[in-house]
Amino acid sequence: MPTVGEIMSRDVLAVTPTATLAEAAARMNERSVGAVVVLDADRLVGIVTERDVLRAVATGGVDGPVSGTMTSSPETVEPDESAGQAAVLMIHGGFRHLPVVSDGAVVGMISIRDLVRLTVEDEAPRGA
Repeated sequence: MPTVGEIMSRDVLAVTPTATLAEAAARMNERSVGAVVVLDADRLVGIVTERDVLRAVATGGVDGPVSGTMTSSPETVEPDESAGQAAVLMIHGGFRHLPVVSDGAVVGMISIRDLVRLTVEDEAPRGA
């Protein structure tokens, strides 16, 4: 099985804790990504996902800072860990995105989609 570093996205979207949730959501939409890391002076302090945005919309909290909505101190994975370990963390934690951290710095993001891609890369869609 490949390592996290082999399949992660290296182009990670980041915001500061003071960015509004609406700003973060707009940037996520522009980049077509489902999560953004929250960095305070290059230190990972949280993650905001599509679920967080949906929850905030439902409760009227999209104008506040991401620090009020983010998942603080999110689970992380290192680039040399196996993709299987990342999958176990996601399944047991109930989340779809994991920041990838090396020596305390965010170096990538791995998503459940990246992991599914591994299992179906040799498959063709029905009717193809």
